Amino acid sequence: MSKPLLDIRERPSTIQLITLSFQHMFAMFGATILVPKLVGLSPAMALLTSGIATIVFLLITQFKVPAYLGSSFAFIAPILVASGGLENGQNMNPGNAMIGAMLVGVTYGIVALIIWKTGYKWLMNILPPIVVAPVIMVIGLALAGTAVDMAMNITVETLDEATGETVLASVYSFKHFTVALVTLFAAIIFTVYFKNILSAMPILLGIVIGYIYAVLIGIVDFTAVKEASWLAMPDFLIPGVHYEFAITSTIFWAMVPIVIVTLSEHIGHQLVLGKVVNRNYIKDPGLHRSILGDGLGTFLSALIGGPPKTTYGENIGVLAITRVYSVYVILGAAVLAIIFSFIGKAMALIQTIPTAVLGGISILLFGIIASSGLRMLVENNIDFGNNRNLVISSVILVIGIGGAAFHFTSAFKVEGMALAAIVGVLLNLLLPGREKEVNSFEEK
Repeated sequence: MSKPLLDIRERPSTIQLITLSFQHMFAMFGATILVPKLVGLSPAMALLTSGIATIVFLLITQFKVPAYLGSSFAFIAPILVASGGLENGQNMNPGNAMIGAMLVGVTYGIVALIIWKTGYKWLMNILPPIVVAPVIMVIGLALAGTAVDMAMNITVETLDEATGETVLASVYSFKHFTVALVTLFAAIIFTVYFKNILSAMPILLGIVIGYIYAVLIGIVDFTAVKEASWLAMPDFLIPGVHYEFAITSTIFWAMVPIVIVTLSEHIGHQLVLGKVVNRNYIKDPGLHRSILGDGLGTFLSALIGGPPKTTYGENIGVLAITRVYSVYVILGAAVLAIIFSFIGKAMALIQTIPTAVLGGISILLFGIIASSGLRMLVENNIDFGNNRNLVISSVILVIGIGGAAFHFTSAFKVEGMALAAIVGVLLNLLLPGREKEVNSFEEK
């Protein structure tokens, strides 16, 4: 293993701190602002809360884990379900999404407490690859139609001949589709052909190049940027002030079951990060601390209007490439994100990103999410000649992608990804042959 240039507790020089912190901020920037853009929330709040959540995570993990927390893609579909979807690109009921994210944070806290008292083996036993991998595939594939629609179609006003009223309709646009393709292929090129720091931020670079092309063909309106002030307060969402705090079954079942997947993602990141920096983070500072840090970061994020958080693989990639593991650099990136969220013109510029750019990058991103689930199956040598494995994965995929729903009452239903995750866990626990499985998260 290569010797680190800066180890966990080593302090960089001022110049190193500034340049390396900016590097980490840019690595997470594209993905972190993409999530709120896709679900109709504030990118400024996503940046602000990513910085806050990261600082909280560092404190709880005793400044031993150099991880950055950004917006979680696993909650894109659940947020839309909990809040009732989008209208003209705006979230119809963002308060519901915030309540759901708070419940997710509380669930993380409960899991962390149980792990602290009983150990972590039980969690790994109920989350084997045959359950987690297909659910990860569902996260990506269930959003495939959304990505393609964003890439190809634009919303225009048209006349309804039956009523004579003006309505909004989605129509194909060749010009916008070319923007999506330029964005997509730019991201692919940076992912495949670059091996240095640029390969760690293909989302951001793809968005930048797609945006430049969109400007050149004249589909970007800079009016909002010109009118925006240099300093601006992010759009806070405070319970009891901006929305009524009320927990419903729809919110709970849309958001909380996805913890099954995000906990697995968290454990995987801790193991990978541990290998990169030559530490055992499952034991020190302990899985319970890192999960609690993730959960509290998500809770505080939602409390002021930000999306759920997760540790970012992009920043782990930067650590591996640069061999700079200092937590002070991660802390610096968090502070920069907080500062950047108050720059009004920058946030207004983000709002001018065309939907086609987001669609193009989403085609790659959602596909990578689905493919990472497939890779988990391959890496863990899951035998599909075994009917048990075949049944579990098949049921999860069809229920999740097909959008199956369990309606208990008109206001109480479990559907799509959440239902798929629950059914997968139950099938794994109930079907015979479970003792023969090898869990991917066990340390080698």
